[in-house]
Amino acid sequence: MKAAQEVRRNLSQTSEKPPKRTAGMLMPIFSLPSPYGIGTLGKAAYRFVDFLRAAGCSVWQVLPLEPTAFGNSPYSSCATGAFNPYFIDLESLEEDGLLTHEELAPLAGDNRRVDYGKQYRERIDLLRLAFSRFPQTDEAWQKFQNIEKYRDFALFMAQKTAARGAPCRSWPQPEYHEEQNAALSREHADEIALWQFTQFLFLRQWQALKQYANEMGVKIMGDMPYYVSSDSVEFWKYKHELFQLDKKGNPAAQAGVPPDAFSEDGQLWGNPVYRWNDMGEAGYAWWNKRLETALSTYDILRIDHFIGTVRYYSIPKTAKTARSGKWRKGPGAKLFENFQNAPIVAEDLGIVTPRVRRELDKTGFAGMKILQEAFDGNPENGHKPSNFNENIVAYTSTQDSETLFARVSELKGQWRTRLIADLKEECKKAGIACHTENNQAICDSIIELLFASKANTVIVPMQDILHLGNEARINAPSTVSDENWSFRFTADEFSREAAEKISELAKKYGRA
Repeated sequence: MKAAQEVRRNLSQTSEKPPKRTAGMLMPIFSLPSPYGIGTLGKAAYRFVDFLRAAGCSVWQVLPLEPTAFGNSPYSSCATGAFNPYFIDLESLEEDGLLTHEELAPLAGDNRRVDYGKQYRERIDLLRLAFSRFPQTDEAWQKFQNIEKYRDFALFMAQKTAARGAPCRSWPQPEYHEEQNAALSREHADEIALWQFTQFLFLRQWQALKQYANEMGVKIMGDMPYYVSSDSVEFWKYKHELFQLDKKGNPAAQAGVPPDAFSEDGQLWGNPVYRWNDMGEAGYAWWNKRLETALSTYDILRIDHFIGTVRYYSIPKTAKTARSGKWRKGPGAKLFENFQNAPIVAEDLGIVTPRVRRELDKTGFAGMKILQEAFDGNPENGHKPSNFNENIVAYTSTQDSETLFARVSELKGQWRTRLIADLKEECKKAGIACHTENNQAICDSIIELLFASKANTVIVPMQDILHLGNEARINAPSTVSDENWSFRFTADEFSREAAEKISELAKKYGRA
């Protein structure tokens, strides 16, 4: 528990200091500008750190960095703790002499949308070519090849490549066995080494970027998906220890959320659900290790779907919708006993029961609020800034919501009247001016209200700063579309005017 002990030690050294009021931005790596079709850990990432500092922001929230699978969602990965090779900066490999400018040409094009099909077809082959030119005697590379978790990922991906992308449950050897894997390791040695190399390159670039960000006074907030895929290293290697299975070794139930005002059938995610009793008997060892790795990767960690640790929605494996699911009890704060008061943010959105609140309070983690949800005419709405406490990370919008400008623009009639009335009341309580003459003015008043709030940390997606509509939306939950997880910014959108707009608010409200 070295990472957890270090977290507790650092917290104990600063426990008497009041939390600093901070501001940050949500910017997925894939949304950064680059000349090769997807944002990377290259020059644009460093320029974004500089932009954050110019804007008076000290937190950069990235989405999960894990490799994506079908649907391209970073919340449905084939491996926890592994990293997306699409984010490896190719220009750096060109500078190192591992690739040429001509070889990079097929990926050229700084498009508004990530073409994941093109990335899949072209980028891995370019990394394969770079690997063929990399000096195998490199001392750091030789040591890296012995790290078990990256070797497991590489063996999984080598088999997946051999199976032409088929899910692990349909492989000739669908379960992890040491003897079989020894033979597979010999058979796929070159492919295994390639996938290990992708992790080696990613980490080398990530650690350099994170060091630069920290030196510039910027902390990186990472993101941990709650569930894992049934087509993943974890299901392949640990399925009998981690997941509820039927007699054939397939998932016995699937995860999701029940019907609500946004979805009459609920959301059917399809992930296998955890064997919490067995995990508890093992001291939650797998979760402890996973959290340690994440806390060593990021400065702050956001845990997605925290309410699922308190109670989870279990849906029959054959169900076509989430209507037939049942709530089951989860471990709650016991899961995080070794990480209490760690720099963790709990995504506690959804059906927040009294037990969810109690368990969150036990952990000491910050919760989340979204101002988009604040203006409903209900004075007790917890998303209203007047109802905030300090231990909160507050947002204008998130990766799963509409952009702020889109939400404001679409409200008509009584809904718009209610928004404006609530906004004026909240601004009055906060002692700030309220401007409602047009949609942009309303959005800017909401952003200022966010900065003026009690929340220790406030996060604004770049989309909201620029008043972009749903053409810039990051994701629409429960949909599979090329529009999801693909929007990208252009370099000129990170302007001095945009930075000054946020910097002025950060200074005015003591967040710079």
